[in-house]
Amino acid sequence: MFEFQQYLGFIVAMGVLTLGFWLMIFLVGFVQYWAGGAVIELIKEKKAKKREAQEQIK
Repeated sequence: MFEFQQYLGFIVAMGVLTLGFWLMIFLVGFVQYWAGGAVIELIKEKKAKKREAQEQIK
């Protein structure tokens, strides 16, 4: 059968794999959403500043 050390090694390996899986899901899903939203907001702010500058010139 298995020894206790092998059982602990299996538990640690499964923990690492599980944590890696959820980290991958987090990075693929949520981080792209946050980064995309930040880029969109940055573009909106730049457009607003450009409009303000053009209105002040007139």
